[in-house]
Amino acid sequence: MKSKMTRREFLRYAGMGAGAIALASCGAPQGAPQAPTVAATKAPAGLEPLTLPIVKQPLTLTYWVELNPNAAASMKTYGEMACYQELEKRTGIHIEFQHPPVGQAQEQFSLTMASQKYPDIIEHGWGGEAGGSSTPPGGPAKYLKDGVIIRLNELIDKYAPNFKKLLADHPDWRKQIVTDEGDIYGFPFIRGDPYLQTYQGPILRGDWLEKLGLQAPTTLDEWHTVLKAIKEKDPNGNGKADEWPFNSFRGSGPAHALNGFSNHAFVGAWGIGWEFYQEKGAVKYGPLQPEFKEFLKVMAQWFKEGLIDPDFVAMDRKLLDAKVTGGQLGSLVGNAGANLGVYMDALASKEPKFKLVGAPYPVLKKGDKPVLGQYDFAYTGVAAAITTASQHVAETVKWLDYAYSPEGHLLFNFGVEGVSYKMEGGYPKYTDEILKNPEFPVARAMPRYFRSSMNGPFVQDRRYIEQYYGYPEQTEALKLWSTPSNEMQIPRTTPTQEESKRFATIMTDVGARRDEVVIKIIMGAQPVEAWDQAVQQFKQMGIEEAVKIQQAALDRYNKR
Repeated sequence: MKSKMTRREFLRYAGMGAGAIALASCGAPQGAPQAPTVAATKAPAGLEPLTLPIVKQPLTLTYWVELNPNAAASMKTYGEMACYQELEKRTGIHIEFQHPPVGQAQEQFSLTMASQKYPDIIEHGWGGEAGGSSTPPGGPAKYLKDGVIIRLNELIDKYAPNFKKLLADHPDWRKQIVTDEGDIYGFPFIRGDPYLQTYQGPILRGDWLEKLGLQAPTTLDEWHTVLKAIKEKDPNGNGKADEWPFNSFRGSGPAHALNGFSNHAFVGAWGIGWEFYQEKGAVKYGPLQPEFKEFLKVMAQWFKEGLIDPDFVAMDRKLLDAKVTGGQLGSLVGNAGANLGVYMDALASKEPKFKLVGAPYPVLKKGDKPVLGQYDFAYTGVAAAITTASQHVAETVKWLDYAYSPEGHLLFNFGVEGVSYKMEGGYPKYTDEILKNPEFPVARAMPRYFRSSMNGPFVQDRRYIEQYYGYPEQTEALKLWSTPSNEMQIPRTTPTQEESKRFATIMTDVGARRDEVVIKIIMGAQPVEAWDQAVQQFKQMGIEEAVKIQQAALDRYNKR
């Protein structure tokens, strides 16, 4: 039976994460016939109503997007994903996905820009700085000005009633997705509840802690005690000194060797950021602060004592997986789902005592509250932009808008009713095809049907994570990782085109040099005192100018 919900109810749930609300798809299980025309939403005056199918004749659009690693484990293209197959049935629009090779998204994005041969849609991390330097040079304003992507404001006013209403109801979200000039450049991924904005932190072998008679550490001194015990007391019980207490790798290739540090897992104990952060509105760059040298001194000592896996520089995900599941790694920084959950799923039957647990972001003094951890703003920076090459702009806007409708919200978060979820008491409950798939752990079963476990142009639903976290250890880890106040984090600002070019030039050089020296100091190839020279090099490269650029962008953001 089909059920309906009001737009007001949907928006209230998406924005506030309220309790279970009766949502249901206007679609049917795969293979079932689809009604020829469905009114997905009513449009205010001046907007065209969104009706299905969107087109009367079949239409194909091209869509460039990085293939999520968990999706890549079981598919070659998002075109194999059930939600997109169902979406084609409902809208009449076929999507031809273009995926760069895994780990080469930024390089391939640059090549696509240089070729001037654009697809209809590009989903990318357009969205401005968040205390880092990973946004495409020039930011979204540059690509608007250069005629790569199109300004969407007027198109949304005419063709996107769902998205327009969403932004009207959530001005805080709108503030995050526009440029300083007020331009909307893409349909964004929005974490629809604060509960979804933290998902990563320190993880340890809980069964080893129990065997060693230790608790999850809360201070750096306690971390040192735990890591030394893992190193010296043979917690895997094989009689060999083959355990590595900690590995800082997090990502999909060697370029991510330091990512375990980048979300403040240890440097935050000194109250500073890995990159840019703010103190009472004043922008600072973490590596310039005296405390950063103290952080390096501790990490170098840990490495010297054999507490950090020397393979962290050349690590990739396959090797990390092997070390965790092979009983050779005691701790890492990772995600509650893609790491903690995946590993516990993988060893649930083979090694019943295997357990991973979260630990809070450490502090220097027992009892202090951590101030920085991993935290996403509602808008992550990822959005689907329409390029100037598109010959079907109106249809593309309508197709993207559908994801923000009540029916599209269900489709992107839960998949196809009767296949990947069933409505139980008004709650979209995942089926065993997701939660007990015989071939794939939950993190890799989900992408076969929907996109809620990854970025994409839709509003992420809290009820997805409530089911994704199937182990109590995941829920407890999330509580611990959510402790930091994070008011020092910088929102996703958008530097001007001129600022962004200069900022990108500076930070490309500074970031590369920072990582190079950090690795050398940690591994003992250079003394900690070498950091003083590195700081002077950062200044010669223009880091103080970059701080001023970030400050100006933050000031403008605060005035939006």
